[in-house]
Amino acid sequence: QAQLVESGGGLVQAGGSLTLSCATSGLTLDHFAIGWFRRAPGKEREGVACIRSSNGRTYYGDSVKGRFTISRDNAKNTVYLQMNNLLPGDSADYYCAAALVFAPEWSGSTWYDGAQYSYWGQGTQVTVSS
Repeated sequence: QAQLVESGGGLVQAGGSLTLSCATSGLTLDHFAIGWFRRAPGKEREGVACIRSSNGRTYYGDSVKGRFTISRDNAKNTVYLQMNNLLPGDSADYYCAAALVFAPEWSGSTWYDGAQYSYWGQGTQVTVSS
């Protein structure tokens, strides 16, 4: 059974940094794209970043480009989200999710569509104070 577990959330001041981790188990990471999503109270879920584990190709949402970096360590079955220059608007629950890249519905051009992702973690909270 595939499992994704997020960690690394917390409270940070604006301008600070956090690194989130997504530890995966029960899936062959090379076959999946791992995405980070976030949801703030009263807002829609937003795709933050995505990485294809097999070739390292990355995708980013416009609001985080240049500030966030997604990476993976296939040996540890873990994907990271390095978040720098955090803003109060980055406050949200952050989730990682896995999408099988061999599935017909997968498309890198719509990586931000949560419907493509089959497995989800429970989330980790990030709060950025001003």
